[in-house]
Amino acid sequence: MGLWQINTDTLAGSRFVVSPLAETISALNSLERGRPDHPGEQTWLDAHMPAYRARQTADPVAARLVPAALGGSWNADFITPTPTGEGAPSFEEELSPVRATTSERARADLAVSLGGPLPPLLDRDDLAQRAADVLHWVWHRTVLPDWPRRRRIIEADIVARTGQLSHGGWAAALSGLRPGMRWLGGSRLQINAHDYPPKQLSGARLLFVPVTQRMGWVSWDDEAERYAVVYPCSGALADMGRARVPDSLGRLLGPARATVLVLLSSPKSTTQLVALTGQGLGSVGRHLKVLLDSGLAGRRRAGRSVLYFRTDVGDALAQAQREGEKGRERSNRPGQA
Repeated sequence: MGLWQINTDTLAGSRFVVSPLAETISALNSLERGRPDHPGEQTWLDAHMPAYRARQTADPVAARLVPAALGGSWNADFITPTPTGEGAPSFEEELSPVRATTSERARADLAVSLGGPLPPLLDRDDLAQRAADVLHWVWHRTVLPDWPRRRRIIEADIVARTGQLSHGGWAAALSGLRPGMRWLGGSRLQINAHDYPPKQLSGARLLFVPVTQRMGWVSWDDEAERYAVVYPCSGALADMGRARVPDSLGRLLGPARATVLVLLSSPKSTTQLVALTGQGLGSVGRHLKVLLDSGLAGRRRAGRSVLYFRTDVGDALAQAQREGEKGRERSNRPGQA
């Protein structure tokens, strides 16, 4: 199995970080596969797949390069650079190492991903530039318009993971982070089930990078001693970020308060609600007080955190509004009486 031996200092200094480039690479994977990992992704694919297919058809090199770089048992390293973990870099700043990749390294990385020699179409010097151009297109056309919502989901996941870390230690925070990954104890982190040589992470920078799609990977930069685990946000959290508030519920409670009620279908802290909604802490607090006073929400303590949830009355109200909206949609379809 893939095993990282992590000393205490490295583990203590590890960080959860937001990466626009990692989110874009994950989105590119989804577009290339063309299959949704969950219902919420189907609408996004329907909106962007035709333009992506047209772009790739117009660029045969890119059309062959993307599946070669991302479709093997190992990603081509140059297309998935390890984040620095410093500050809050923009997408263009994160993309610059991809563009700066030498032709020799790009060909070598791609050969590893393919597990053999490059096909003639890809035996060329502009592979890195072509890859960067595809990522640039995916970011600006499919991710950036939706980035505020995606970022809120990512930040809410980071809040949840750090909460698990404070309550249950690294075993609680890292086990199940991605398929095949678990904390084994004794400073050992199993990163996947593949038979790779173990790596010693002593004095290195270890980063955990959530993305909203269900695609994850690991990467490292031995020269800079940086290692990253890219993992999917928890399914419930990602799906909840796509939850739509029924119009009638928004009119009844107000759009902002109705959004909080919808999100409370699973327990959440005020910090998570702030991250998911984009509302201020004071606003979320006021909405929660009204929902608590009206019996639509309840709260309970979990360790050092207070979690809010929908009561049976809140569930009934939200469900009634959804069913009413579905009924109105059916009645408005052509051919319906």
